[in-house]
Amino acid sequence: MSQVREIPFPPHLAEIQRQMEGHARSYGLDFFPTIFELVDCDQLNAVAAYGGFPTRYPHWRWGMEYEQLSKGYHYGLQKIYELVINNDPCYAYLMTSNEITDQKMVMAHVYGHCDFFKNNLWFAHTNRKMMDQTANNGNRIRRHMDRYGVDTVETFIDACLSIEDLIDIHAPHIKRHDDKPEPVRQPLGQYDEDDEAPASGKLKSKDYMDSYINPKHALAAEAEARLAKHDQAGRRFPTQPARDVMSFVMENAPLKAWQADVLGIIRDEAYYFAPQAQTKIMNEGWASYWHSTIMTRHGMAPSDLICYCDHNAGTLSTAGGRFNPYKIGVELYRDIEERWNRGQFGKEYDDCDDLDAKRRWDTKAGLGRQKIFEVRRVYNDLTFIDSFLTLDFCRRHRLFSFGFNQGSDQYEIESREFPLIKERLLFNLTNAGRPIIQIVDGNYKNRGELYLEHLHNGVDLQMNYARDTLTNLCRLWARPVHIETTLDNAKVVLSYDGTQHTQRACEA
Repeated sequence: MSQVREIPFPPHLAEIQRQMEGHARSYGLDFFPTIFELVDCDQLNAVAAYGGFPTRYPHWRWGMEYEQLSKGYHYGLQKIYELVINNDPCYAYLMTSNEITDQKMVMAHVYGHCDFFKNNLWFAHTNRKMMDQTANNGNRIRRHMDRYGVDTVETFIDACLSIEDLIDIHAPHIKRHDDKPEPVRQPLGQYDEDDEAPASGKLKSKDYMDSYINPKHALAAEAEARLAKHDQAGRRFPTQPARDVMSFVMENAPLKAWQADVLGIIRDEAYYFAPQAQTKIMNEGWASYWHSTIMTRHGMAPSDLICYCDHNAGTLSTAGGRFNPYKIGVELYRDIEERWNRGQFGKEYDDCDDLDAKRRWDTKAGLGRQKIFEVRRVYNDLTFIDSFLTLDFCRRHRLFSFGFNQGSDQYEIESREFPLIKERLLFNLTNAGRPIIQIVDGNYKNRGELYLEHLHNGVDLQMNYARDTLTNLCRLWARPVHIETTLDNAKVVLSYDGTQHTQRACEA
């Protein structure tokens, strides 16, 4: 995999950047300082394989993803035009082989993303120094690999990655319980990196002050006290279902200190990337809205016209059966802008039964630009679709839902009815499209086993994924694990005890 080496940023691109930044700011976009770097196709694929962070921790999957991206590019199947990182400053990568028109379009697109990162509330809790943090994380994991071996640490990372989706994506924004469940771990004795990790309750401190602020004997005494308290109370543990499975495992599984450190790193990165999954339609739509606005009004010379139209059409194309977040996002923003410019909102408009009058409705309100900036700040994909996807929009863009027909053994158009289309979209966006799974008992049948519950919403778990996840979760928890779910309309419990998988009917 190619290493990112510095390519001098040519003066003509620096001038284009200055112009595009000026156009973006003139429309009120507000973004962190943005640093563009010029890379060739192999370097861009390498950076993309790392999720945008070339200083990320070492792991075999980056190489696998690089091979996939590289083959896709060289076979002409795909091309990454731009890559931008949510950081302060923002980093964006331009490919050397892009034509000048593409570089202009990409820069305008990037400034849209940078504005979205800075101002959308769902990104407000993300680490703005993630580039530095990933470098630190990489160094910590390399130290663990030097001490415990590459295979040992990579195998453990594999187990952690299999549960990286089992986080509570809303946790940074809401408080689910008044009291956070106290962790219960076996009492600690003297420990170092080979011993069990200290239970939480440990105060934040600098490394050189840690032994004074968090003395080992005090942590051990606190852990014993918590254990005794739970034994006396006889309470269910956790007292409330816990959706952040990674946090629960990190605090309560018998992990070594280095293992807890690795799990914590992967959990932090999972929370960092979660808002991007929650705002894919909005983020890409916002960037596309601004690259098309800036290019068509300011940034395009006559000689750019054909190239721009060709590549912009490719970006926004919607092949049959393919959902394009760029297209849906930008069209929804344009629809909102037009409706609010013409005053097509509010009780009087909603109560109007005359369809012809509604089509001609225009109060000259002129609130469209203000409204889309408000939407960009407050909404995520789920609330965006729920609030602004209308029957007229569906008809105008010929949206439909599709499903798998077992009779013909292929995917087919299922319906063009608006309620079903919207329901399908909202369903796919709920919890970022992932199953909702929570821990309901960390001491199942008083045997220290882990019992999870899948909140079934009409779609069964994919069994091969479920079994692999149980296997890795058992490796982390070091005791049998179970998950209650619904398969073929029947409640069942899937279990893994460290040697074999079993399935049984759920007890009433």
